[in-house]
Amino acid sequence: MGPTSREAWAQRLGTFRASPSTFMAGPEGEDLGRHLLSDLRSEKLSEPTKVSLLALSLEYPAQLWPDAPAAEVAATSLLDTLVLLPPRPSALRRPLLLAATTALAAGGALGPTSRASRRLLPLLLGLASGRDLGRSFGPASEQRPLQATAWECLRELESCKPGLLGGCLGLLRGLLGQEAAVQPLSLLLALALRNALVIQARARAGLQGLLVAGDCPTEGGPWNWMLAEEGDAHLQPQAPSWPPAEEGECCLATLELSPEEARELRAAVAQLLDISYLLTPVAQAQLLWLLGWALRGLRGQPPVLFKPQLVRLLGTAQLTLLHAILALKAAFGEALFTAQDEALLLRRLTLAAQHPALPLPAHLFYLHCLLNFPENWPLGPAGEEAAPLLLGSQLCRGLLPSLLHDPMALLARLHLLCLLCVEDEEKEEKGQDQSPRQYLEELLAGLRQRAALDGGPRALATLCFQASYLVARCLAGQPVVLTPLTHGLAQLYRARPALAPHFVDLLDRVGPELGEPLKVVLRQEVVSRPGRDEALRWHLQMLARVADGDAQSATLGFLQAAAARCTDWGLQQALLQVCRALLRAGVGGGLADLLQALARQLEDPDGRDHARLYYILLAHLEEPKLGVALGPSLAAPALASSLVAENQGFAAALLVQEAPAPIRLSMGPHRAKGPVPVLQLQVEVLEQVYSLELRFRVERQLYAPLGAVHVPCLCPGRPTRPLLLPLQPRRPAPARLAVRALYTTPSGLTCHAHLPPLLVNFADLFLPFPQPPEGAKLGFFEELWDSCLPKGTESRLWCPLGPHGLEALVSRHLEPFVVVAQPPTSYLIAIRLPPDSRLLLRLEAAQADGVPVALRTDDWAVLPLVGDYLRGLSAAG
Repeated sequence: MGPTSREAWAQRLGTFRASPSTFMAGPEGEDLGRHLLSDLRSEKLSEPTKVSLLALSLEYPAQLWPDAPAAEVAATSLLDTLVLLPPRPSALRRPLLLAATTALAAGGALGPTSRASRRLLPLLLGLASGRDLGRSFGPASEQRPLQATAWECLRELESCKPGLLGGCLGLLRGLLGQEAAVQPLSLLLALALRNALVIQARARAGLQGLLVAGDCPTEGGPWNWMLAEEGDAHLQPQAPSWPPAEEGECCLATLELSPEEARELRAAVAQLLDISYLLTPVAQAQLLWLLGWALRGLRGQPPVLFKPQLVRLLGTAQLTLLHAILALKAAFGEALFTAQDEALLLRRLTLAAQHPALPLPAHLFYLHCLLNFPENWPLGPAGEEAAPLLLGSQLCRGLLPSLLHDPMALLARLHLLCLLCVEDEEKEEKGQDQSPRQYLEELLAGLRQRAALDGGPRALATLCFQASYLVARCLAGQPVVLTPLTHGLAQLYRARPALAPHFVDLLDRVGPELGEPLKVVLRQEVVSRPGRDEALRWHLQMLARVADGDAQSATLGFLQAAAARCTDWGLQQALLQVCRALLRAGVGGGLADLLQALARQLEDPDGRDHARLYYILLAHLEEPKLGVALGPSLAAPALASSLVAENQGFAAALLVQEAPAPIRLSMGPHRAKGPVPVLQLQVEVLEQVYSLELRFRVERQLYAPLGAVHVPCLCPGRPTRPLLLPLQPRRPAPARLAVRALYTTPSGLTCHAHLPPLLVNFADLFLPFPQPPEGAKLGFFEELWDSCLPKGTESRLWCPLGPHGLEALVSRHLEPFVVVAQPPTSYLIAIRLPPDSRLLLRLEAAQADGVPVALRTDDWAVLPLVGDYLRGLSAAG
């Protein structure tokens, strides 16, 4: 078939991008990758079209090359296409390099056994180093872009397989003083150095001369895979964040370096730092992070190597570099930063955060740095929030929050103000200026005043409660702040009862320091002011959260007065929720009278039934058993009703949870009949399951999508009928079926589990032809035999026989497919292979140790499968 046209590819790619999974499951998905690789070499397609094809392989490598063999084939084809490009300028060289690198990395084919890896790695290193690899790699005008692309590919491969370039550290270090591409080389060397140090530390080995310059590997030559095989095979984090100090230091502290190795390491780090000023700010930050990670906790490597860079960067205006400096300060502390450095950093952060023209993201960044500033000698226990010691109220006067600020900026400034209130707990500012605590109280009062506006924006109310929560969390131990906050929130509820859901959420999140007094004042507000009918549902919702055994008479009086106004189902359920809360709190006599009255007077029958049930529980159960009856069930998920409260069990019941599979699935005997092959599956369970759904996915799209199999109920130890799974092969080939089970447990939870894959053998696809009339069987077979040529192919092979001879072998494995039999020496066999192929076998003149087999088929691709199948029959018995 010829190459696909540009228009056809445009339509095909558009359909693929609309839904990649749907396209790959369709009939065109199986051959998409093969056609893409083939058309990249076609001269009928333009270079822009080929670039779009390569862009697809970069965006969706997992779909195009789903496993290591497919990725290996793709990378080999891409490299061949690269070599075959004419020497004229071309826009394909860089995308081809990127596509080959992506195929190997994403497909998991990168390794010592991969021929494509042995070709690609020396090629990338040669292009990056500027070594002449021949005229087939383009004119001189493309060397610089190709070199930059090669460096990026090497860094990506080193990130995906740490230690891959560990054997090239000396070579990379030697290139550092010669290459014009300083930035990509510096980042690659720093990354490879970091990975090598970690891997050698875990192996408790030294650097073993890795930093000494060596020869550049040649194409097809040996590559040092030792560190890559010992290292982690997953992507290392590339963000400027480190593991916990104890973990990183303990890991690198085990690395034993000789004096010569320590000198070489210091020289390599110093060399990288000396040229770091040539890099972009983002690249400098990445380099500082990698080198800081490499030296953190490493014995014999003082962090003073970073000092010249700190002198240069302490006054930087680049946020990325400032973040890297703060990360180094968190890592090395007073070993690298003096008290003067710390004071300078704090002053710079404070003044920069006050700049009026600062964008909001940058403003939040500076505030975040102030709130999480890594001090040299912090006071208090580790992990406790506190303002830096050198950061006083006078220095932060320009950072006080205002109602005019953006909500995010206001909350960040409020956080800083709370930390200042902790510092100034025992001292007040002298003179006429306000103390931080007084300013805080006025700010909260302003927020509550805006939130109390009837019909005001929801965002204002949300901001008020966010600020209240932040103050309660930071100042939980200061009653002088929490007391006015409690009364202010009570006044807010009095002015706007519709904020009851916000109050309930706040009570669920704050600690007892604010939660307990707030519950008391809110309960007093509710029972003392029943409010209008439109506010009744908010009062009932609030009372259901704050009602307890205190003030029983006032609460019951409010409920009795409210019962007359509860005319619809929603209000009645809210009223019953309050009764349920009182039941759990141990309220007795007065509640019984209320429940009896509700059971008689409520209009809705559901409400009357619930009131009657509550009364029965109250009358017949004592407090411990009553609490158990009203609490969430331990055996089944709770329901969101007035009888059973909403809880985490109900939320869990709505989610599909992953669990160990209590199901065993196996293949039953082959069923050779019907229009399509059907697998018989035997299923066993270790525990009772309901509504079992087995979902199957065919790897590599060899078959059409398979339907799910459903079983209503399965019990352990009880025999079950085999489950039938019809197959629709797109070509006759064995396959692996990934299996996923979705089921419901006796407790009502819906779970899913991945089961071991099922293997569909070549023989599982065999189907018999319809039986011809007696006397016409030989002619029927001969007609099938002749129809295979010239379209098909013919072959002969020797089939070994077991100790039982040919007759036993045929009766055990090929009986349903026999057309003509002359036992015990001759059999004519016809097998139908879905979707539309056939396989014919002549087993004649059997001997003691084997039988010659003549076979014909109209599908030459099945010949290797037939040979393997026939040779395996004697071993199968």
